[in-house]
Amino acid sequence: MAQLSKCLVTALVPLLLPGTVVAQEGLAGPSSVAAELSPGDGLTDPQPRTSFPRNALPGYFDWKDGFADNGFRFNLDYLTLGQWSDSDLGQGDAAGGILRLYGSWQATETGNLTFKIEHRQAYGEVAPQFFGFDTGALSITGTAFNDSGTILTNLFWTQRSPDGRWTIQAGQIDVTDFLDIYGMVSPYTAFQNLAFNTNPTINAPNPGLGIAAGAKLGDNFYVVGSVADANGDPAEPNADVFETGETFKSIEIGYTSGGDRLYFDNVHLTFWRSDEAEDGSRAEDKGVTFSAAWLIDNTWMPFIRAGRSEGTAALYERSLSTGIGWYRRNNDLAGVGFNWAEAKGFDETQFTTEAFYRFNISPDLQITPSIQFIRDPLLNPAQDDLAILGLRARIVF
Repeated sequence: MAQLSKCLVTALVPLLLPGTVVAQEGLAGPSSVAAELSPGDGLTDPQPRTSFPRNALPGYFDWKDGFADNGFRFNLDYLTLGQWSDSDLGQGDAAGGILRLYGSWQATETGNLTFKIEHRQAYGEVAPQFFGFDTGALSITGTAFNDSGTILTNLFWTQRSPDGRWTIQAGQIDVTDFLDIYGMVSPYTAFQNLAFNTNPTINAPNPGLGIAAGAKLGDNFYVVGSVADANGDPAEPNADVFETGETFKSIEIGYTSGGDRLYFDNVHLTFWRSDEAEDGSRAEDKGVTFSAAWLIDNTWMPFIRAGRSEGTAALYERSLSTGIGWYRRNNDLAGVGFNWAEAKGFDETQFTTEAFYRFNISPDLQITPSIQFIRDPLLNPAQDDLAILGLRARIVF
């Protein structure tokens, strides 16, 4: 099958047993709209702890399910993240929230329209996405939790072949929805540090106009490619890419054990290039990443991910991450990851560890405590190490 785009298309059809993998019809990854419309990472449990907030608002959810029966599915969710640090620099804490409305309209048997609108805000002076810099670490410790305000993340059309051999997505896309993904790539449900999300050596653009496509190469191999606006601005969507011609390009070749194991069993190579900006604000940039993750007994997911870039406007020039995830009953998820990174302009290296436990109170309510340790923070060489405690919550309506 293919890993074209975790943003690309349909995703997850529930099975009956806890810890089993949900069939993934399309090319969707963990943080795509398609995946997030179905709870539980692509895994399902027939006995959740509670059904809140569905049991508190039965009329609303019945109304919402009526739309889904007619091909229009949507969610309204809110996420919040607080972080606290023992660093001798900075504010000492950061917090922020994200309100999202997203959904998909199945307009034809093989085509659908996907949308996502978000409002991101910091609660104080520092947003969690930039808290690492505030503490003295060259690290994005709260991926996606920034202060961007109202943004249009997705508005694209997906077209699939009737037999599912190929898929094309075009419109306002977020390349991180399908670029170099694995089972724990989502900052909304898994790791919070960018070192364990989309590879930090990739100079991925903000959401903007683009096109992505993928195709099966037999039963197990696939290829995925994209061309997107290198200057994307989701706060003010535009078509400037047609004038500047400045694009971000990627191509990925990978192997998966089957269509229903799309981002659970996956090994791939990703090559990417970002054009130089005419105004001199960005040099030409390029790189390659490798990722291998495999879900063993539908419970354990060891992973190893590496990347190298030249340019470089990406966070790191070289990066190596490894770790393991533990998928538990009730769709709980625990993870621990270790990262070594080398950044352009620095003689030293930085080491990051993150551990989290996502507690699923219900399929629509999650609480995730986490801890990050950063040794030899590059922006504060006077401090040997620092710790960041985090608490993330998510509720879906």
